Amino acid sequence: MKALADIGVVGLAVMGENLILNMENKGFTVACYNRTVAKVDAFLGGRGKDKNLIGCHRPAELVRALARPRKIMMMVRAGKPVDDLIAELIPLLEPGDILIDGGNSHYPDTIRRCAAAEANSLLYVGAGVSGGEEGALTGPSIMPGGHAAAWPHLKPIFQAIAAKVDDGTPCCEWLGPDGSGHFVKMVHNGIEYGDMQLIAEAYHLLSVGLGMTPAEMGAVFKQWNAGALDSYLIEITADILTQVDDETGRPLVDMILDAAGQKGTGKWTSQAGLDLGVGIPQIAEAVFARCLSAIKEERVAAAAILPGPNGKITVDRAAFVADLEQAVHAAKICSYAQGYQLLRAASAEHGWNLNFGDIALLWRGGCIIRARFLGKIKEAFDAEPALANLLLAPYFRDVVGQTQAAWRRVVRAAAEAGIPLPAIGTALSYYDAYRSARLPANLLQAQRDYFGAHTYERVDKPRGQFFHTNWTGRGGTTASTTYGV
Repeated sequence: MKALADIGVVGLAVMGENLILNMENKGFTVACYNRTVAKVDAFLGGRGKDKNLIGCHRPAELVRALARPRKIMMMVRAGKPVDDLIAELIPLLEPGDILIDGGNSHYPDTIRRCAAAEANSLLYVGAGVSGGEEGALTGPSIMPGGHAAAWPHLKPIFQAIAAKVDDGTPCCEWLGPDGSGHFVKMVHNGIEYGDMQLIAEAYHLLSVGLGMTPAEMGAVFKQWNAGALDSYLIEITADILTQVDDETGRPLVDMILDAAGQKGTGKWTSQAGLDLGVGIPQIAEAVFARCLSAIKEERVAAAAILPGPNGKITVDRAAFVADLEQAVHAAKICSYAQGYQLLRAASAEHGWNLNFGDIALLWRGGCIIRARFLGKIKEAFDAEPALANLLLAPYFRDVVGQTQAAWRRVVRAAAEAGIPLPAIGTALSYYDAYRSARLPANLLQAQRDYFGAHTYERVDKPRGQFFHTNWTGRGGTTASTTYGV
């Protein structure tokens, strides 16, 4: 074992432990610390036994165990715990040492922490890590951003432990300044929310609408995973639907309460869309769908009172399953399109100069949203770096064009059966809105000017000129401030 460790990791929960084992397996010596020091001893006596690990019981001990520049990766809960740990470490560190936040921190916090670290002559990196427990151990997708001077010191470690795609390319590359890494991870999670909701809606249509058993649905998802929908989430869905509950002998999925939890990254993504003025309704609807699922008792009571269709879809089963596959594919493209719209707006707002094609490569392996068509996203941005929307790229435009009729049939059937499609249906509305040369916002703006003198632009005048009408004859000519779009 080396006298000094290559990197230190604070936090021995599932992700921290597995990242440590991954690093050690790739030849790095890792110093380990946890606030509850008993976890350090338990880890070194268990999964970490006889490995190139250095156990530490105090922050000062951790710092002394590290080679310079010291690299400390914090795998602790987002929010105050990160700030508390940073405050504890800063007095122990020297100029040029590197702090890495590998948790799901909110990107404004990372921007703030980068500035604070710089004031103390330290380097700070916010590194989003995706892949869950298995990915952390065998190869996650890593999305680092922050002080670029830290990257040469971290690159050999991060790219060694990251997932690799077929050509050996690691799913880890430097993204940009301050909060860019955590922003990209946040958008990844927002897309993940959308993907999971799409799949859940497909399951709902198959189970309630067509009356299929979990085993039958598992076979459908397995078939889908062999085609254009090939992805990690489709793959695990097929597996989930074939699992049997040990206690009852029934399909395990049927024994799970229909109330979904969330940790906040989907909400943050939706809020970022509002803050930046970017329409990402599909991601927001996926968040709201979880909120609605959580009020289980209210829904049970409402089900006994509120009238509606019986949820049954009476169509040819095979034809509908084929249509549904195409609808999920089209809606999935819209989810990524919205996520990339948000990335583009944030990159411009914060001056991050994100490489959108490279981001797609980071997501090809290791992460939760890895999917077959991510390579096509890379190709789209390589062909047109300033691409306004993925839907405009020839490949995605053609796919949506080919799947559109099936997509509309699915949404129509669900509406007639009374089965909610907040993601698949919203995706179609987003697509139709984006392809509309004219939307009814002219009436909205007339209403705003009528009651609040908020002004409007005219179709026969240059953009940027604002007008006000005295609609009632009583309002005078005084106008409010111009509106924002």
